[in-house]
Amino acid sequence: MSKATPETTPPAKSAGRPKASEVEARTRELIDIAGCLFLRHGYNGLSLEAIAREARVAVRTIYVKFGGKAGLLKAVLEARRARFFPVGKMDVDQRPMREVIDEFAGHFYDMLCEPDAMALQRVVIAEAGSNPELAEAFYEAGPRATREMLERYFARADIQAQLRPDAPYALLGAHLIACINGDPVLRFLFPDLQPSRDEARHLLSERLELFYRSIF
Repeated sequence: MSKATPETTPPAKSAGRPKASEVEARTRELIDIAGCLFLRHGYNGLSLEAIAREARVAVRTIYVKFGGKAGLLKAVLEARRARFFPVGKMDVDQRPMREVIDEFAGHFYDMLCEPDAMALQRVVIAEAGSNPELAEAFYEAGPRATREMLERYFARADIQAQLRPDAPYALLGAHLIACINGDPVLRFLFPDLQPSRDEARHLLSERLELFYRSIF
């Protein structure tokens, strides 16, 4: 049998571009790894080089995908927030008001009390004063999105028609968040003394009743 010549040897297959599902999986892995590193080292104490090394990606990849460390932190926070809001957008939900608000409150409170979420909030509180970039990334990824969603919900004509005529619509979102939040000082200072899940849910229901009494 004659040896294959360059003309007859089949060309090697190109690796080609990774599939969209592979790219998405790698991006999720990068976000997960970055979230763990932010919790372990804080924001100011963590370099993009360290994140890239742990995630086995190039630093340039992080810049291309997220614009830098602040953008990556924002993606981490948005991913964690998305886990606790599987119900879709509250501001377009057509179910009865109490049902919508009760469901939102349950998801929001679970997110507030989740250990990693509390740890990230501690990182932000500790370092935001010296790093405006960090404060902006945190606000854009979570609080701002939530507040704007609530503002759109309470601005709906069908919702306003159910409320007291003198209800300050622009303040209702912040008022609801405060009622859900309860006493964050105790939660942050004494994490080991938190109520059981059943007791916490009961206390949340009582705070929500106070909210409803103030708007109807």
